[in-house]
Amino acid sequence: MPNKQLAAALKEKQHELATRINAIEADFHKGRSQDFAEQATETENDDVLDEIHHEAKIELKLVNEALIRLEKGIYGNCSNCDEPINPKRLTALPYTTTCIDCAN
Repeated sequence: MPNKQLAAALKEKQHELATRINAIEADFHKGRSQDFAEQATETENDDVLDEIHHEAKIELKLVNEALIRLEKGIYGNCSNCDEPINPKRLTALPYTTTCIDCAN
């Protein structure tokens, strides 16, 4: 994938994740029901949203780091062995930092 397309795809993913994070944070700040049964359901939902929020923040950090590597011209090289990462692996995980051999 050419660098311009890759940067566009990463920026799209960056926007998607930021939007998701903002929506979850907005949900955390809204009021809760007065009904006890409803509060129990909301608490369960909050636990799930908290995990989704955490995972989205981690993924956003990885996407941001991939964009930095792209700008520096070091994108696509393994951070451990410095060999090129297989393009199929980069297509599946565009923010990966290791080749398949080093990942194992």
